[in-house]
Amino acid sequence: MTRPLFHDSTLMSFAATVQATEGQALTLDATALYPEAGGQAADTGLLRWPGGQARVTGSRKDKTTGLIWHTLDAAPPPAGTTVHGEVDRDRRWRHMQRHSAEHLLAQAFTQVNPAFTVVAVSMTSPECSIDLSGDPAEVHVRAAETLLRQTLARTELTLRTPVVPETDLHHYPLRRDTKVRGDVRLVIFEDDQGAPFDVSACGGTHVPHASMAAPVVILRTERIKGGVTRVTFMAGEEASTYLSGVYADARRLAQDFSVPVERLPQRVQALSDDRAALHQQLTALHDTHARALRDAAPSETHGALALRAVRLPDPAGLQAALTGLPPQTVVVALAEGGRCGVASTHPDVNAGTLLRAALADAGGKGGGRPDLAQGSTTHPDAFLSAVRRHLSAPPSRDACLDDPASL
Repeated sequence: MTRPLFHDSTLMSFAATVQATEGQALTLDATALYPEAGGQAADTGLLRWPGGQARVTGSRKDKTTGLIWHTLDAAPPPAGTTVHGEVDRDRRWRHMQRHSAEHLLAQAFTQVNPAFTVVAVSMTSPECSIDLSGDPAEVHVRAAETLLRQTLARTELTLRTPVVPETDLHHYPLRRDTKVRGDVRLVIFEDDQGAPFDVSACGGTHVPHASMAAPVVILRTERIKGGVTRVTFMAGEEASTYLSGVYADARRLAQDFSVPVERLPQRVQALSDDRAALHQQLTALHDTHARALRDAAPSETHGALALRAVRLPDPAGLQAALTGLPPQTVVVALAEGGRCGVASTHPDVNAGTLLRAALADAGGKGGGRPDLAQGSTTHPDAFLSAVRRHLSAPPSRDACLDDPASL
């Protein structure tokens, strides 16, 4: 097996011997490069040996053999070679902050309500997540975030990572049970009196002081399946960078709106209200214009039926052109973009059947009720011609027009 050196999270360089190679991968007798596991992404780094070097682009642990395999961007040296490894410090630091924040945030949720237990985690990108059972509401989410923020600001929590036999685990207030057997590595964040804030069985890398994971910011929550809520968060420097960017964007918007940043939400709400009012006015104008065009359209006679055909400059008025008809009226409407519709208050004309028959001839899709039907076509002129043709057909040849059962 490979001896894990990464349990000392501050160890960034090491020496080891190549045990075996396979393609562009190798395994060492010891490594400070963390393999992907427990929701934490793998470390990257550099391996050097006499006459060569290669980047480590990924790592995985074989659970059967205990060997950790490192994938390189070049051919590895042969077995028996001594290599000197370096861990990418910035990447490791981000991973430490994310993983520690995950433990601390999970504990905060547990303290808000013990029913909020972690069922899955992901920390492979700046936006990390924990999946919680217990169905936390927004009030619980904000309570957990506040509790953790106050804890990190007011209490110095230090990392301790003892390895204890599983028979001694009952002496520790584990946040959740562990499936690990034999000797178990614990990750404990405790205050200067030795009182633990969080105790978890974990083999990952962590910051030496909990405050180094701050700030921990919850971005959003979503229900992903029955009883499980995903909480997405950011931590540490990544969270600070994100919040700084958000503030800079908010400040630019506030300047454009001539308000201070703290009044930006009210200003945006006011603009949203204005937009809604203008949208209502525009809709009313579209409706009025569409009905005026419809009422001004000449009446065409098709057999014993009269038809009004109207072309609209905007599809927003289509619904209005097809509603509010007087009795014994049939209207066909065409709008920009291929939208089309048929409306009927004539007892012998089924709008839905007529629309579908015309679309079958002209090409398109749609449907509707006996009084109103809508659809779309790429050949509006052919559609209009088809409507006229079906209306002019003798009842015996086009009986579907007055047969509601044909819908």
